Amino acid sequence: MLFNIEKFKMIYMILKCSKIFFYLLSFIILFSCGNQKSTIINKIDETLNVHPFSDPNNKGDWKLREDISDEFDGKTIDEDKWYIVGKFENGVPVYKDPDYPNKKVWKGRAPSQFSGRNYRLENGKLILETRWEPDFPFATDNKQTWGPDNKVEKFENITTACFIGRRDFKYGYMEIKSKAADAEITSAFWATGSQTELDIFEQFGDHRQPQKEANGKDRELWWSIHDWSREGKGKTVFTERLDYGFRVADDFHIYGIEWNEDGLKLYVDGKYKTGATKEQVDAYSKEKKLPNGWVMTGPIHLWLDQETFPWHGVPDSKEDLELNSPEDEKEDGVVDFEIEYVRVWQKK
Repeated sequence: MLFNIEKFKMIYMILKCSKIFFYLLSFIILFSCGNQKSTIINKIDETLNVHPFSDPNNKGDWKLREDISDEFDGKTIDEDKWYIVGKFENGVPVYKDPDYPNKKVWKGRAPSQFSGRNYRLENGKLILETRWEPDFPFATDNKQTWGPDNKVEKFENITTACFIGRRDFKYGYMEIKSKAADAEITSAFWATGSQTELDIFEQFGDHRQPQKEANGKDRELWWSIHDWSREGKGKTVFTERLDYGFRVADDFHIYGIEWNEDGLKLYVDGKYKTGATKEQVDAYSKEKKLPNGWVMTGPIHLWLDQETFPWHGVPDSKEDLELNSPEDEKEDGVVDFEIEYVRVWQKK
């Protein structure tokens, strides 16, 4: 008796909380022949009981948050999980958060601007796109400054993508399998909420500045915690820069971070890389004479995005943006931040 595994997995997910599921499972076990029944059950178990890559035997007793996690294997984005920033209405991008309709939405770091068209689903992956798009209907209201001169950039030429998670959680393990865009653009996995910001990574794929290239900026692990309370004003209460040991745009890697009341631990490809305890964060902020230290005490939600960092350099042409693209893709004006999955677990 032959079965379509993918269809069965879908039925499993729909009926797993129903009595019908148990009748269906019993039917398959009774009437499957040979070893096929065990193969089917094993594949389902592997899919639905996935554990953090750093904890394959689940010693941490983790339970997957299926309402937050995403394998990106559908035909469309699950917009119950994600707010796609800058979706188009009547020919223009609209910046209105469905969960906080009266809250101002960040349009991105100029000169790039978030566009709700800059993504695609392909071969079981979410692809976030940075595009050279000078004819885009750019906003004219940017007031964000950078650098010692408080320079204000205008939105122009470059559009990027931004997905914001729609469900909050407090404490857990976050994991992403991804490959950064190979260009002067960031590929970022971060979180906000409860007046705090956790930058798990902001990977800058390539550089034109010789000193930064020589110092390995395209291999840099840069993670930070920010305090967005009224008195904190977005100050960095902890940050660290390390070398991954590989170019972030060369291949897929698995990045994980465990968060609890005692601190944070970062993992790369299943191995512990670095971390900070609550006490270490408090000590760092005290040394900097900041009003608060450990601020990771409330619920947060995830972000996936791309941004320009003017202090690291910005693509000044389509050719510059596409410098490292494959020869047969240099004319489309697009570079990709590829994401195979995003997963969140919490303790059972």
